[in-house]
Amino acid sequence: MDLKLLKKQTRKQIREQKKLFPQEEKTKQSSQIFSAIEQSDMFRKAKVILLYWSMDDEVDTHEFILKWYGNKTILLPCVSGDDLILRRFEGMQSMKEGEQFSILEPTGMVFDDYSAIELMIIPGMAFDREKNRLGRGRGFYDRLLSVNRCTKIGICFDFQLLDKVPVEDFDVKMDYVFSYNTLIGNE
Repeated sequence: MDLKLLKKQTRKQIREQKKLFPQEEKTKQSSQIFSAIEQSDMFRKAKVILLYWSMDDEVDTHEFILKWYGNKTILLPCVSGDDLILRRFEGMQSMKEGEQFSILEPTGMVFDDYSAIELMIIPGMAFDREKNRLGRGRGFYDRLLSVNRCTKIGICFDFQLLDKVPVEDFDVKMDYVFSYNTLIGNE
């Protein structure tokens, strides 16, 4: 089967499962995932962290960001055309709806010192046990992830962790994948 078609079918299957996933369970699993991340050395040591402001169908990052932005530099991606630019999260008063996807984005100065980022916590449509990531299909994160060699953590709900996801040469692998019941990596 064609790789692009396989990716499209996998995304469709995950989207259908997301629709059936109760909000109460999303909240529970999100909290547990971030509790595990908080206990990791890689999080404790990192001062500059890339996160994302979650959409309704993703692992919820809002509470975690609000908890930590006063102690660590939290960067959030903002959509700019076909690319992601980064801005520092400085509280809810600095957030506005972005140009795509109706996601809130910070409005401050652009952060472009990618070498300063020590940890990236990344969403995905699906991940596999080899730490491969399947995104939403626009390549936003693959372009961003390829510019920094820091530790990359993929986070997902249990049903998003598959035995194998279709990948291409440009797809960037994670160093770790955290789901509700599973940690893949060597922490």
